[in-house]
Amino acid sequence: MTLQQLYMVLLVGGSVLLAGITAARVAHGAGLPSLLFFLALGLILGEGGLGLNFDDAQLAQALGTGALGLILIEGGLSTSWADMRRLLAPAGVLATAGVAVSMLLTATGAHLLLGMEWRLALLLGAIVSSTDAAATFAVLRSLPLPSKVRGLLEAESGLNDAPTIILVLVFSTAGDLPGPGYVAGNLVYQLAAGAAMGLITGRLGVAALRRIALPATGLYPLATVGFGVIAFAAAGTAGASGIIAAYLCGLVLGNSRLPHRAATRSFAEGAGWLAQIGLFVMLGLLVSPSELPEAIVTAIVVGLVLLLVARPISVLVCLPAFRVPWREQAFLSWAGLRGAVPIVLATFPIVSGVDGALELLHIVFVLVVVFTLIQGPSLPGAARLLRVTQPGQAREVNVEAAPLDVLGAELLTLTIPRGSRLHGVEIAELRLPSAAVVSLIIRDGAALVPGPTTVLAEEDEILIVATEAVRETAERRLRAVGRRGRLAYWLGERGDAEPG
Repeated sequence: MTLQQLYMVLLVGGSVLLAGITAARVAHGAGLPSLLFFLALGLILGEGGLGLNFDDAQLAQALGTGALGLILIEGGLSTSWADMRRLLAPAGVLATAGVAVSMLLTATGAHLLLGMEWRLALLLGAIVSSTDAAATFAVLRSLPLPSKVRGLLEAESGLNDAPTIILVLVFSTAGDLPGPGYVAGNLVYQLAAGAAMGLITGRLGVAALRRIALPATGLYPLATVGFGVIAFAAAGTAGASGIIAAYLCGLVLGNSRLPHRAATRSFAEGAGWLAQIGLFVMLGLLVSPSELPEAIVTAIVVGLVLLLVARPISVLVCLPAFRVPWREQAFLSWAGLRGAVPIVLATFPIVSGVDGALELLHIVFVLVVVFTLIQGPSLPGAARLLRVTQPGQAREVNVEAAPLDVLGAELLTLTIPRGSRLHGVEIAELRLPSAAVVSLIIRDGAALVPGPTTVLAEEDEILIVATEAVRETAERRLRAVGRRGRLAYWLGERGDAEPG
């Protein structure tokens, strides 16, 4: 590559990156997952648009899998173990038994309704059985959902990628279809070995980062993400699930008291967005627009079976034992959006040389786009119809932390959203720990140093300095008052308060 060619590659790459960021902003304003705009950008750049030709499925598989690893590392780093712990059992059942039920029902529908050969039907069922956290929460972040519903969707989406990938790999192998015993054994080994390697690498990373003083702050985020990459690659090399290893390693690192956690999470979030933009644009380039119309009917039939039969039955089978109310089960059934993972997985049978695999790619692409457009805009209405949330319900209070290394303390910042029950509460009524102090309030662009009787108001930005020992207690109390109001909090619900 010459220097001039390098400049041209960087110019195109930078332009695509900025176009992707712009698309993400537009998608957020429209209440739609960003993936639709990224895929559209890939189609515009591809052979049906500006003429950029990309048809290397093996390279797409490799780059796509690597991008998924980065996305899962970021997902683990940003997931609260305190929130996930109580939802691990139902999420784990949904991510394993739920995936199996959804795959079998979708495959049966494709075989009986469309006459699809069983191997292709099972492959298609496995490919589309995974839900996508990024797609779901791009729509749900503005809804005041119960933390249990939101957390269950997030945990399921983080855990179900690994079983799905394993099933696709198994059904993509040459020869006769493998028996149930082989599939189950392969699944258990990959999940168990991948989980062990992720947890071990995460603990090693925590021990190293706590003891080694790096010469620059910017090296801590690089080192943290580096441990996640090692877990992902080591598990893959050992024939285990690199996806589950990456997620669990990130989960361990993100929930440990490491130096510069805020900077690490910001870096990982940026890396995750970069991976998403590159992944979706590449997948948009990979498909042939001229082949998409032929896939529309098949994609809609399979998508309807998945949405109206397979997903609801998988939820109905898996969740009653955990006493999830039927309204929440119905919403969870409708909210299972598909995103990056199915389109990446559709490249696996192409690389393996499975007959008809290229048609599967176009079917999955159309299915993801069409049903994201159907489900995404309808989720707020579905939440209201099922009364999972109600108009005027207090929205989540999001707390960000920045480390104050010298003092052994952290600076907590929160903005009081409209409808929050923190509105009208006096500082003293928060009953924060003695080592947590409300130091400043930004109101209408002006700084205010509060006293005990200062009353909080909507859209106030509050700065709280807290020691590391009381940080979680302070966050818990702020969220409890924000969700329930000071009266209910004082009347005995304090012990039930959980981080939102």
